[in-house]
Amino acid sequence: MKKQLTKGRTIAGLIALVSVGLGLSVTPALAHHSFAMYDQTKTLVLTGVAYQFVAQANHAELHFYLIGPDGKLIKDKDGKNADWGVEMAGAAAMAQEGITAAAFPAGTIFSLKMNPLRDGSNFGSRARGSAIAKCPWKTPPAPGKTCETVQGSELLGASSF
Repeated sequence: MKKQLTKGRTIAGLIALVSVGLGLSVTPALAHHSFAMYDQTKTLVLTGVAYQFVAQANHAELHFYLIGPDGKLIKDKDGKNADWGVEMAGAAAMAQEGITAAAFPAGTIFSLKMNPLRDGSNFGSRARGSAIAKCPWKTPPAPGKTCETVQGSELLGASSF
């Protein structure tokens, strides 16, 4: 014997099914844009030499070789330049802040604040509300200092470092 469903139960079941479907489809989109993989309790202040700017719609990335407090390039365990990267907002949003591939050609020296990856990899996200301090061309900061201390430096993305 088949049970007859009332119109109210059928609509309620349909709404529940649609809600579950929407919930499952939205979760991956939110996970993609999550910053949970970055340790927001830690902020690193780094200076580096740009070697590549990747302009992507979702997240622009700036890749660089790390400069140590002594003003020299840091080497990794294999003797190569320590390779780092920072993720930012999309390329269009970054362009509105003056942060573009043209502003960061290979060889540009800059300092920034970033939240590192929780797994300890050499990558992070740009610290919210902080500028990227760009040194004048071929003019590194003094040892132990950052680019915003160099005369003629430029702040991009915010008004303070």
